[in-house]
Formats: sequence, C-alpha cells, structure tokens
Amino acid sequence: MKLTPGLRGEVEIVVAEADTAVQVGSGDVPVLATPRLLALAEAATVKAVGPWLEEGATSVGTRVEVRHRAATPVGGRVTVTAELRDADGTRLAFAFEAVDGRGAVVGEGRVERVVVDRESFLSRLSR
Repeated sequence: MKLTPGLRGEVEIVVAEADTAVQVGSGDVPVLATPRLLALAEAATVKAVGPWLEEGATSVGTRVEVRHRAATPVGGRVTVTAELRDADGTRLAFAFEAVDGRGAVVGEGRVERVVVDRESFLSRLSR
C-alpha cells in the first residue's frame, strides 16, 4: 500500500433536485443538502486512495467534520477536492474543500477513514 500524504481526489456535480435538502429530508429549502455535501466529500476521499489500495482492501468512513458555509442552488456546480493529510497505519485523515462554479468555498472539513480487508469486514456483518 502506497498511501502517502498529498494524494488527491475530486468529484464534481451540478446540483439537481435530488441533491437538495428538501429531497434528502435535511431541510425545507431547495439547495445542496449538507448530507449530500458530505457524501461528495467521502466520494472524493475514496477516489483519492482507491487506486493505491491493495487488492481486496477498501476504506470505510469513521469520522467526519463538515462546515457548510454557503448555499448552492439547483443548477449550480460544486467541485469537492479531498487531500490525504495523514496516513498512520490503516488510519487515513483527509481535508476537503467544496467550491462552487464562481470559485467561492461553500464547504470544508475533515474525513477520517480506515483501510480494511473487504471480505473480513463484510463477514462480520452476518455474525
């Protein structure tokens, strides 16, 4: 496993009705929902380290910190970039930033993940 600080992943969406607080149940306004922002941040972390994980390994989220700084309406573009800041054994710590189509930071935070063996992890669910 070659998981070193500096690995980056990026995801981008155009906010759709399905991404709004109204649709995900986190509020009653038609703007990018905070849970959706978090999902995008996690997707960016997965993208950052996925190619570097050994066969049979995956990473799972264990801790998050999100600051949703500004609203993004339906039709607005959001790009979320995550960077691996620390890799300590199987523990991975990322920082992320979400920027809208105008270049304004609309969200930021931290995501921690742990590298696990996929098969072993899933086998524990049936116990």
